[in-house]
Amino acid sequence: MVMFLSPLFFVFMLGLGLTPLTLAQDDRRYRHFLSQHYDRQPKGRDDRYCESIMKRRDLINPCKDVNTFIHGSRNDIKGICEDKNGEPYEGDLRISKSPFQITTCKHKGGSPRPPCKYRATRGYRVIVIGCENDWPTHFDESFIP
Repeated sequence: MVMFLSPLFFVFMLGLGLTPLTLAQDDRRYRHFLSQHYDRQPKGRDDRYCESIMKRRDLINPCKDVNTFIHGSRNDIKGICEDKNGEPYEGDLRISKSPFQITTCKHKGGSPRPPCKYRATRGYRVIVIGCENDWPTHFDESFIP
């Protein structure tokens, strides 16, 4: 009996030890997603907005070609990863059931080194994101309805 419980106990303890690691990794990826793609209440949404936020979010070393910011509540964005505000799209991606205000910043070209110049495009559309363990971790820049 003791021999039988030992391997099960070991597996149980290993599972407990890995759970916080997985949660910490999910949290880190979610925070990275928010840093790159979330701005609840943007000011301006013009070219200067893009140049300012791309610099503040450290997306300019080198100048990132395209980046989209989602303007909405975190709960609505997280809801895409659940059936509340999202549904399966392609592969592991999910599409939102409701549209979001977005601003897409496109590098105007030239040198990939700062200072970076961006063109802002405002939009209101559904978005496609990747999720891990029901947390947003990836914005699909290639999706254009």
